[in-house]
Amino acid sequence: MQPQIQVAIIGGGLAGLTAAIHLRQKGYIVTLFEKNDYPKHKVCGEFISNEVLPYWESLGIDIQKLQPTTLTQTVISIPTGKQLETVLPLGGFGISRYTLDFYLYTIAREAGCQIISQQVNAIEFLNDSFTIHTEKGERFQAKVVLGAFGKRSNLDVQFKRDFIQKKSPWLAVKAHYSGDFPNDLVALHNFEGGYCGVSKVEDNRINICYLVKFDVFKRYKNIEDFQTNVLYQNPHLKSILEQSTLLFVKPLTISQISFEKKAQVESRILMLGDTAGLIHPLCGNGMAMAIHSAKIASECVVSFLEGKQTRDEMEKSYASQWKYHFQKRLQAGKQLSKLLLNASLSAILMKLLLTFPKLLPLIIQRTHGKPIS
Repeated sequence: MQPQIQVAIIGGGLAGLTAAIHLRQKGYIVTLFEKNDYPKHKVCGEFISNEVLPYWESLGIDIQKLQPTTLTQTVISIPTGKQLETVLPLGGFGISRYTLDFYLYTIAREAGCQIISQQVNAIEFLNDSFTIHTEKGERFQAKVVLGAFGKRSNLDVQFKRDFIQKKSPWLAVKAHYSGDFPNDLVALHNFEGGYCGVSKVEDNRINICYLVKFDVFKRYKNIEDFQTNVLYQNPHLKSILEQSTLLFVKPLTISQISFEKKAQVESRILMLGDTAGLIHPLCGNGMAMAIHSAKIASECVVSFLEGKQTRDEMEKSYASQWKYHFQKRLQAGKQLSKLLLNASLSAILMKLLLTFPKLLPLIIQRTHGKPIS
């Protein structure tokens, strides 16, 4: 058995790494468990709202070092090709997870965070302490555990979380391309059964990431067949894909993506990022929410470790703050997704937006937050 850790973080994505940096800067002993090596590509839209910048800057995270793209405009189209462009409220930036996660990992490690490259197989809570079991049979004791292990995990099965019991119909596909696309634009192009985000990241790469219902996707033999027969029905996607060159050996995929409601505290563990709740990618706000959740959780943990809150109070405070900041965004994302995935309703919505274009920024604002200070 290893000496007790003050804070253990399970998962080294945006939420886990940001929380690790925050808590190390407060002087706490932090151990982060991440089964994958860095750097690594992930299925992700790779757009982040500028709302995160004040918080990251307070932690000494200088995103400009990575030379991200500056994104100020957005365009939305329905499958027929009708589209509307508007200014992106707050603006944002494009950066690949390959580059960003490695940068945050480097900062966390240099700050003194211990990073263990193992999968966590089980977590138990007994006598006000956690026992963490890893794939190599090691056991670690921790005072606090933060769960940042992503959309689906073996730990979700262990905790018998409600959403993991239900089969999810969603599949996501992502790849980088070279080609001609505006540097300042985030595009959301809809097609039968899904929607596709397109924007530039660093090194002049185009990130194309789409979410599709599996029953639509499985009609076709492979990704290329699906894209030709379905995505190409939207003339904007057809033009982008035909004029771009794939930079990956093959696109990355992830299945069983669930947008079901999740608990923010499970088995006394504070859940962060996608582990706590997943917003539809069409909103372009999942990464910012993950980073914000790391801030909320870190502040609650500090209050607990300083003796200002009991464990029960810490858990209630975190769940309450999470719902205050994100619940309405999740609901708006769900409603917007239903509209855009229904051909008749999406046509009506586009006609309304073309008549009253000032409505689009207001709709976008419903899924985004204010600058995190």
